Amino acid sequence: MMQYDNDAKQMKYEVLKLVAKYTFEGTLNEHLEDIPYDIIPGPQPSYRCCVYREREIIRERLSSAQGKNLPGQEDSGIVGVLPAACEGCPISRFTVTDNCQKCLAKKCQAACPFGAISITGRGAYIDPNKCKECGRCAAACPYNAISDTMRPCMRACPVGAISKDEYSRAVIDYSKCISCGACVAGCPFGAITDRSSIVDVINAIRNGEKVIATFAPAIEGHFGMANVGMLKSAIRKLGFQDVIEVSLGADATAWHEAQELKEAVENNQKMTTSCCPAFVEMIEKHFPRLIPNISHTGSPMTLVSRYIRANYEGAKVVFIGPCIAKKLEVKRVEDTADYAITFEELAAMFDAQGINVMDPAEKEQDGSRPGKNFAQSGGVAAAVSRVLDEEGFEKPFSAVKCNGAKECKKFLMIMNAGKLPETILEGMACEGGCVAGPGGVETLQKLLKMRTKLLAEADNRGITENVNSLHDFSGISMTAHRKQL
Repeated sequence: MMQYDNDAKQMKYEVLKLVAKYTFEGTLNEHLEDIPYDIIPGPQPSYRCCVYREREIIRERLSSAQGKNLPGQEDSGIVGVLPAACEGCPISRFTVTDNCQKCLAKKCQAACPFGAISITGRGAYIDPNKCKECGRCAAACPYNAISDTMRPCMRACPVGAISKDEYSRAVIDYSKCISCGACVAGCPFGAITDRSSIVDVINAIRNGEKVIATFAPAIEGHFGMANVGMLKSAIRKLGFQDVIEVSLGADATAWHEAQELKEAVENNQKMTTSCCPAFVEMIEKHFPRLIPNISHTGSPMTLVSRYIRANYEGAKVVFIGPCIAKKLEVKRVEDTADYAITFEELAAMFDAQGINVMDPAEKEQDGSRPGKNFAQSGGVAAAVSRVLDEEGFEKPFSAVKCNGAKECKKFLMIMNAGKLPETILEGMACEGGCVAGPGGVETLQKLLKMRTKLLAEADNRGITENVNSLHDFSGISMTAHRKQL
């Protein structure tokens, strides 16, 4: 059984595990009313004011675990706010500290357009009922006497998509949201969650459909020292007919993106990578002028999904990874995976069925080492460069890696201004890369050591060799076609 050191994450897991268990048994509807009482037996509350609120939070989580919209969540929205779980963070974002000198200029008061600041005998005072958290007072104060304590969800969001309603509860603006999941990981109350597809996936398996799983290169290290062969064996025990590494798709992405980069170098053009859906979403929503610069190559998930369909007629493809934004990519890209679930959801399915990932199994490998390293910051650019080396391309080029959404935003602003010196910009919304995705089951610090050992066991096949010889991608379209929602 999975044990997290984060109670909010543990509660999410408990809900997912029971949903998975009863869906596998075909009795979910019969148990829906019982689950809140199974998880919160009472009579005393464990975390909140009362057991009734705790059970309501479970009910909201159950709704999201079944793929339903939460209140205020749009159909296109992957993340949503659990109203019962949101504490409204009753903190005043801007407060006056003892540094206030009661100066005569009163610049803070003059800067406030809402009349929220008054001057008392003890200095400036900010009325929380009038303050709109614009920050002009803090910027105006010559003594830096006004502190900025931002709500965790707002602080986590790199694109300013989270605000608050009249009850101080979090609200997501889906016209800005890039589905990166930073708010899901950042909320200390677990009040923001991602919509799940595990019910649909399990039902497809139970109905005897040909369901093929494909897992992200980030998986190695997330489930202890379980190697690819062990993980594949465990996933097959869940009822999947076969399992293919997404690192194979990463090799295909690297190879095709390298061909695009050759053209960019020849024509003195700039380009960005396309494998991180949150990064692509950031460009489309916040830097639309740069859309033509996005690589046209499909993501590793998309290309391996097409490879699977070419080899397994009538297959449904399920992507498994640490990325919440992949659930959006399923909706946004043509001919990609049918469903996307996270490592959190996979762990819940394992435990629901009593499957031990450490059971011995034959070693297996689909992708190259550079393909596996797509999961870490800088890995995409390194793999593309490897392809160019394999093909003898000698013209100089430079790459910049953006480690996390804030760096992505910074370098996209530079690129948008026409001042980016590098040829290719690699964007990854999660700091550290996909391995640190919000849907993971292990912390970055813990998994990297195990991951290094596991990757060292992989053979040293080349990317070009893997795509053109060991596997056949010749008849598979490498181009991504995005749909409007």
